[in-house]
Formats: sequence, structure tokens, C-alpha cells
Amino acid sequence: MRIFVLMLSCVLLFSGVGCGGVQNERAGGYTVTDAEGRTVAFDQKPARVLNYGLWLDDIVLGMLPPERLVGIDHLADDPNSSNIVSIAETIPVKLNQPSAEQVVALHPDVVFLDTGKDAAVAESLRDLGIRVVACRKPRTPEEVRAAVQLVAAALGEEAKGTALIAAYDTACAELTERVAEIPTDQRKKVLVISMSPTFGNRGGLFDALCTMAGVTNGAAEIGLTAGQSLTKEHILAVNPDVLIVPVWNDHGSYDIDKFNREYLDDPALQTVKAIRTQRIVRPHEGYIYNASQDMVFGAQDIAHLAYGDLIEPPVGRHLTVAEQ
Repeated sequence: MRIFVLMLSCVLLFSGVGCGGVQNERAGGYTVTDAEGRTVAFDQKPARVLNYGLWLDDIVLGMLPPERLVGIDHLADDPNSSNIVSIAETIPVKLNQPSAEQVVALHPDVVFLDTGKDAAVAESLRDLGIRVVACRKPRTPEEVRAAVQLVAAALGEEAKGTALIAAYDTACAELTERVAEIPTDQRKKVLVISMSPTFGNRGGLFDALCTMAGVTNGAAEIGLTAGQSLTKEHILAVNPDVLIVPVWNDHGSYDIDKFNREYLDDPALQTVKAIRTQRIVRPHEGYIYNASQDMVFGAQDIAHLAYGDLIEPPVGRHLTVAEQ
């Protein structure tokens, strides 16, 4: 791999493709400091954008039209996993953690990626002279604002970033107002079963969504924290009013019903309130796993699943100011 990186570095040095290189102090240039504290220089606004992760696609598409993306996450056109299916269908290149070779072939002006998950690939791309902006994946409303601000600054679209955050804040305020109308004695305790067994833990994205939705996150209530997997014993301990089960099926290739039956048909779990009363609900995972400005619709979806028509479900929602 190192030999490949060195060879491509030479090619990029002479071709100038996607090259960060030495700053060119031309008028209109700018720099940003990413989530790792690295300074990234831009001569001009990037025209060709690539993201590692659906959440970053969501953020970028909140400010730019789809033709500015050279590719999009492979789950972006999956109705079970994405809230931007119609947009994704207009972008021909679908990617799943692309290799350095694939990235180079797409000639991006900038690559946005996850500072934790994608640290190794970030170094390889930087070695190739490709501009990389490391972003911290949000878990809270405040972190969403910070991520949008960073991406907007790197795109040279600060005004659109400000407008997108304003739209996000408005949507959050509207949900807060509706949730406040639900009496305290009618509030529900929910628990999420996920293909990622640590997803619902205290301090994570789902925990923040539950707070926004006006429900109690059962996993957090019993003290599950980062790295701790949800077990059947935990489900019994929580005894949730509402049980959220996964719908992801990898474009129809995975038997998600079989996975769910391992819990729902287990004789040891039949005393769990949500199973006993048939409060088994299926979310729009394109919302509840969404770590972008659209996380507010994840909270709205959870609130609808818990409280029914008191909170309308989000349908076809994606916050964007790309056309402004």
C-alpha cells in the first residue's frame, strides 16, 4: 500500500489532481481548521466533493446541489436507510468506504470524513496530496451545529451554513413545542434493538434523540454507556413501554425478520411490557441513525412511534438550503 501511495503521490504532484500541496496565496484563498486541529488550505471553493459516510452526504447536500458530489454512500438510495433516496438516485457513483485508488479516480477537490472511524484512510489520502477535512460525527444538537459550520467553512459556503443551522434550529423548536404538550404522566419509556448493539447507550445519538422526543431512553436509564452491548437481560430490566426494532435489510439481501424474531419470539422475553402489549414499532432508520441536521426528524420519528398521532411522522424530510 505504501508503494502505491508513493507512486500516486508522484502522479498527483505533476497532474495537480485533488492536490492540497503548498498553499497558493492567490486572492480568495482561505483555510479551515478541521476537527483534528489540522489546517486545510483552499485556493478556491471546491467544485468536486466526496464524503465518507451518509451523514456527511446529508450535511453537504444541505448546502450544495447533488451535481457537486462525485459519488455518494452506497446506502443513500436504500429507502430503509436513507432520507435522501430521490437525490441519491441522481448521483451515479455509489461508494462503500472507497479505496485510495477509487478516490484518486474520482478527482475530488476535497474529501470529508469521520475523524475517528476514518483516521487510517485519512492519512493515506493526505499522503496522496488530497485535501482531507476530518469531521467529528455528531451525537447531540450542539455537535450537529459544529459539524455544519465546519463543512460550510470548508466549502466556502458560510452563509449557507448559517442558513442551514437556522432551519435546523427552527425545526428543533417546532418539535420541542409539540412534545411539551404531552402530559408528563403519559410519557413513554422506549428501548431500541439495533444491528449495532451499543447504539442506544447513554450519551450517544439515540439518547439525544430520545430527549428531544420527550421519551425515556431505557438503555440510558439502566446505565448502559459507550461500548456496552444491549443483552436480553437488559431488555427484561428495562421493561419498555415501546420497543423499536430494526428494519435494515441491505437492499433486501439480509433477513431482518429472522433477526427480530430472535427477540420477539423468545419465551424468556414474553413478559416484557412492549412485547406483551404488542408495542413493537419499526422506525425510519434514515432518520434515527442520521447524524446530520436531519437528526431532528429522527427525534420526531421516535416521538411519533411513542405517541402516535399526537406527533405526526416525518415524511420525505431533508433540511437543505442548496437552492438559496
